[in-house]
Amino acid sequence: MAWCATRSFHMPAFDVTALRSKTPLAVGVGCVSVAGTTLWRSSSTSKRQIPFASLGISTSSSIKEAVQTDKAPAALGPYSQAIKANNLLFVSGVLGLNPETGKFVSDNVEDQTEQVLKNMGEILKAGGASYSSVVKTTIMLADLKDFKKVNEIYGKYFPSPAPARSTYQVAALPLDAKVEIECIATL
Repeated sequence: MAWCATRSFHMPAFDVTALRSKTPLAVGVGCVSVAGTTLWRSSSTSKRQIPFASLGISTSSSIKEAVQTDKAPAALGPYSQAIKANNLLFVSGVLGLNPETGKFVSDNVEDQTEQVLKNMGEILKAGGASYSSVVKTTIMLADLKDFKKVNEIYGKYFPSPAPARSTYQVAALPLDAKVEIECIATL
């Protein structure tokens, strides 16, 4: 990742390391440049210099790459199975669909959870990651009463330390799924 920092003689020294540690979003987006510029303000009595600093963030599309594999179900809409960006892999919500038929493996939450995690593993592999590199997951359940069943299966896939996680009951899931899981992994 390239960091760009420039300053003029009107601006105090700028510590890019401090910016990087305090604003991880800026770090993950692209090149930060700080430029000092002299602005002139006219008044009836005198001209006065005012230092000016700006922070620009590049959002070039070349820093993100779509990940796609036939070993997991295709996206159901205008989104990618996963996106690589700045040494992270963002995996979209995964359903318990059989990649060959596009149908659920069964109607029960245990079978769907197992298939979700198998599908997620294929997407992670296609993106250059693995279960051990997952740092955050989000589980969406059609019924929160299925939490214990899903948790037992989920626990078999993620080595210690387990990723950070959120679990929600939602009003509905695509195709009336019982469970959907998304994740973020490091590369």
